[in-house]
Amino acid sequence: MPSPQAPPAGATALDPTAVRPDIADARVVRTTPGELRAVLDGLRNEGMTMLVDVGGVDYLERVPRYDVVYHLMKITTAPASPAQVGTPERVRVLCGVPGDAPVVPSVAGVWPSADWAEREIFDLYGITFTGHPDLRRIQMPDEWEGHPLRKDYPLRGPARERTPRPSFALKSNVAAGTPASGRTAAALQKQIAQARGRSELHGAADPAAAAQSAKHPGGSATAGEAKPEQLADRPVNLKSKDNTP
Repeated sequence: MPSPQAPPAGATALDPTAVRPDIADARVVRTTPGELRAVLDGLRNEGMTMLVDVGGVDYLERVPRYDVVYHLMKITTAPASPAQVGTPERVRVLCGVPGDAPVVPSVAGVWPSADWAEREIFDLYGITFTGHPDLRRIQMPDEWEGHPLRKDYPLRGPARERTPRPSFALKSNVAAGTPASGRTAAALQKQIAQARGRSELHGAADPAAAAQSAKHPGGSATAGEAKPEQLADRPVNLKSKDNTP
């Protein structure tokens, strides 16, 4: 069974609410920041006296970019039937906000419950509510850079995104879209060869090590000691502490 909140076929990926009809028991009203207060005042006069919630949405490539969504409900004090008690009338107001000037009038003076909700939208989306009594961040620290719920917010945050991540052989930073910095398998093999060359040079400069190597060409093990390849072929005795047969 399809969800009653699924956008109709005429909607687009950029704006799934463009032609959205009324949802279940909720009317849907679209407005602009300039008309928002008049629309909300009119709905309040109709009996939509309860502001259930206020939220924000970022559509990024859509014009207008943001939606500030107001959920209103009508509380019936003298219901004519039990049905009016169980299914209160609801209205969802979608206020389109431009991305270059995200400013909306505050409704905290009409509905005090909008105070923290508007602060949260300001904090996470960067939408300013004019006339708000105390518009400041509510979730992120005051010194936080940017607004985390914007669709163009860096995946790892602005500060960490500016810091290059360490590169790994045969691995690219897919999330940030930056390739590995040339530390490939061939480069690692070259580094290993250079390290071995330095080790061999150091061993040749040590007469004792050279003499020991001459006595035991297959390795550095002394008489009576097993070579590594011999140890690898021996069965492991779990009862012995030193794993000797």
